Amino acid sequence: MMTKIEMTEAIILAKSEKGASWGSIAEAAGLSEVFVTSACLGMNSLKPDVADKVAAYLGLDASVSTALQAFPMKTWEKAVPTDPLIYRLYEIVGVYGPTMKELIHEKFGDGIMSAIDFSMDIDKEVNPAGDRVVITMNGKFLPYKAW
Repeated sequence: MMTKIEMTEAIILAKSEKGASWGSIAEAAGLSEVFVTSACLGMNSLKPDVADKVAAYLGLDASVSTALQAFPMKTWEKAVPTDPLIYRLYEIVGVYGPTMKELIHEKFGDGIMSAIDFSMDIDKEVNPAGDRVVITMNGKFLPYKAW
């Protein structure tokens, strides 16, 4: 079976050769751009019919569809990444994480935001002072239970 790394490499190569965007791949799949991109990068899985649509759109064989359907090992490097964009997201959580936690607890109670029942959108806001990145995260609140 094709590994998630091999799958991602095949998808990125086919995407480049086709001149496709993540948005066009997601449109062909019928799901959100963020979720489909995440699945193509190996961090989520797709249902068989959706995986088949992605593979077909990119002109890839059934082994890619099968790999897209495989449940991922959701892990990442434990060290702070050096890629500037990913590092900045770590910086945001480092600086604002405790504030986010306090405000979520104050508004909802003791619990967490789900990363399973979750959606995210990434948009561009045109601004004369420099275009802005808009990241919207939407996760179900999961209260801790006492027993």
